[in-house]
Amino acid sequence: MTGYMAVPIVIALTASVIAAITDIWKFKVYNLLTLPLLAAGLLYHAMRADLGNSLLGVLFGFGALVALHVIGGMGAGDVKLMAALGAWLGMPLTLYVFIASSLAAGVYAVVLMVVTGKVGETLWNLRVLWMRLVCIGRYLGADDQVEKQVRRSDRRQRIIPFAAMVLVGIVGTLLWLGNDLMP
Repeated sequence: MTGYMAVPIVIALTASVIAAITDIWKFKVYNLLTLPLLAAGLLYHAMRADLGNSLLGVLFGFGALVALHVIGGMGAGDVKLMAALGAWLGMPLTLYVFIASSLAAGVYAVVLMVVTGKVGETLWNLRVLWMRLVCIGRYLGADDQVEKQVRRSDRRQRIIPFAAMVLVGIVGTLLWLGNDLMP
């Protein structure tokens, strides 16, 4: 990586902190953050003649999460956040952040499941999500699933604020790669 990655890393980290705060607070990642972030990332890399890498990051960030959104397992804001971070971080950093974020979300989910005693209910919900994935070609109407869960009084015991996991993923990736990011 070259030294010009300092700006994208600072912007991605700052945006992730903002998204994590709103996701933990309101279970929402706002378009007001994600859409300008995506456009600015593409523009920044276009001016640096690295638009291809930025576009690959966008496509991977979006593609990695869109199926989870379609089957009702995650909000659209999380998908747009990962795509926008992909615009800034490009490949392979977006892949690393996705892996670290997914691991953090998995650990969070297991802890939440055990602490709340909802192992059986969680396994049932996973079966439902699996069936939606199997039927994705025939049925795409799961848009209301996350919104329904957000309105529940026990939502903090049921929903993973994925933007917060993305923040953990970015920090973990930065710590893991350390000096390899800058010359």
